[in-house]
Amino acid sequence: MPIDFTLTPEQRELQLSARRFASDMLSQVKAATDHLPTPQARFAATRPIYAELVKAGFLRRMVPMPFGGGGTGMLDMAIVAEEFHSVDVNVSLTMFATLLGLLPVCFGGTAEQQRDLLGPFLEPSGTPLAALCNSEPGGSANFSSPAPGDGVRTTAKLDGGEWVIHGTKQWVSSATGWDGQGADLLTVVCRTDRTAPPERAISVLAVPKPRGIVLERAHESMGHRAHLTPRFRLNGVRTAASNALGPVGGGKGLVDASFTGTAALVGVFGTALMRAAFRFSLRFAQSQRRGGVLPIIEHQAVGYALADAKTALEATRYLNWRACHALDNQLPGATELALQAKIFGSETAVRVITDLMRVVGIDSYDHELPMAGWLQDALVLPIFDGGNMGVRRRQLHDLLKDPDFDPLAAAAAT
Repeated sequence: MPIDFTLTPEQRELQLSARRFASDMLSQVKAATDHLPTPQARFAATRPIYAELVKAGFLRRMVPMPFGGGGTGMLDMAIVAEEFHSVDVNVSLTMFATLLGLLPVCFGGTAEQQRDLLGPFLEPSGTPLAALCNSEPGGSANFSSPAPGDGVRTTAKLDGGEWVIHGTKQWVSSATGWDGQGADLLTVVCRTDRTAPPERAISVLAVPKPRGIVLERAHESMGHRAHLTPRFRLNGVRTAASNALGPVGGGKGLVDASFTGTAALVGVFGTALMRAAFRFSLRFAQSQRRGGVLPIIEHQAVGYALADAKTALEATRYLNWRACHALDNQLPGATELALQAKIFGSETAVRVITDLMRVVGIDSYDHELPMAGWLQDALVLPIFDGGNMGVRRRQLHDLLKDPDFDPLAAAAAT
């Protein structure tokens, strides 16, 4: 991509096709799920729409080309994520969480593992789910922490030719699958050596079609009401010894690499929600008089609020795109930009949507309008995929503390 961020013809077509699919299919999620009483029921109701997403080729389009998919990089993911997430956060997050679950296979798997494990996710039919099982009750910001810290508490031990996994995970998107028995593929972060330092203590194990999953609770979350984030136990779940991804004990690097890429996408999710909220607020301000003579957009305070919101929206989008471009091209400063995109995009979304609710007024607090729902969906962005105050801010802080840190590296990432 040139530095002016002009989309290529192929990227523009991807953007328009994603926009059409979101308008035609993802717009149906709310009506299909809102009336259902439980997280499991709402999630299950999205399955036919997710099936259409797979059929339309979007899941395969996100898997990178070297591994059999059609994906050409993070920037293409960002384009699709904005179009999808601005219409529905639920099925959108199910797809991107599945991609996250596949990343350890892409980054650490052998050619044989990649062929066997990724195959079902490249098909133009079905509803395959994958999940990167990292988060645990009690928090996972310090997942690699050695004793006396807890770090990862899920353990895996070899028993003959198989790993046996025990532990509890939570907040892992779609991990228990459509039926509560487990997603098609779990990539499970485990402690395989209790005494080793962090660089040799953690492994990521691939578990296709797991047995021994026990659903403890489906979180009744504030937002993302039709997306499943369960708490579940792995009770002696078994997987072949050959299903370790990368070297045994080398999982820390795989986890870090997987979440670095998704950091920028969280910023994109924030952009998408701001975009939806701005569009609604603009139309509201152009058409509503609220008892006055003129539409409220004629009032200076409303105009300023809309101008500030649009400025923040555009600034966030281009920071996201710049981060994705740097990641795609493995440029200096790419990790720094990805972390900044996550922090800035997520926190700006919460602020901007709150400000736009003031433009709409008290009616925005009622779910008859969509504003409250967008705010509920945005509130998780600063605290999931690694909370800003913990993992993301600490990682950025660590970069800044490095004596070799180059303050101009991100500026050179072109």
